[in-house]
Amino acid sequence: MLNKLIVVAALLLPACFANAHEYKAGELEIAHPWSQELPPNAPTVAAYFEIHNSGKTTDRLLSVESPIAGIAQLHEHVKQNDLMKMQQVPSVEIPAGGTVVFAPMAYHVMLLELKDRSLLSDGKRFPLTMHFEKSGDVTVEVAVQKKAPDGTQTHAHVQ
Repeated sequence: MLNKLIVVAALLLPACFANAHEYKAGELEIAHPWSQELPPNAPTVAAYFEIHNSGKTTDRLLSVESPIAGIAQLHEHVKQNDLMKMQQVPSVEIPAGGTVVFAPMAYHVMLLELKDRSLLSDGKRFPLTMHFEKSGDVTVEVAVQKKAPDGTQTHAHVQ
């Protein structure tokens, strides 16, 4: 009986960790930071997540950094002349009571000058530190996945 209980506990343990993929910084909640697994020769990688502001005042994501990259930038996709274009932004406003989604074809973090590619394969995690104007700094663990959380493998995941 004890052996069966140990086996059940071991099987349930990954599910507990899967749900513990949310972080807090002041009034902000950062949910499910993830990155899509890319080929080994990819020059950059993007990171995605959602930030919900349960506070009564606007906050701002000022910058990000990660030890796996020499440069980390905040980016957005915008439509210009019927074409989608990616561009760097100086910061991202997180409105009071609102949620900002970082996803493919939306806001995202671009990591350039990659240093440690060993953490960019499916099932691995890498740290990403976010610097907020009011809520301070928070470091999250970005989960690398073969597919986007909605099951797609393309860059068409927009919420």
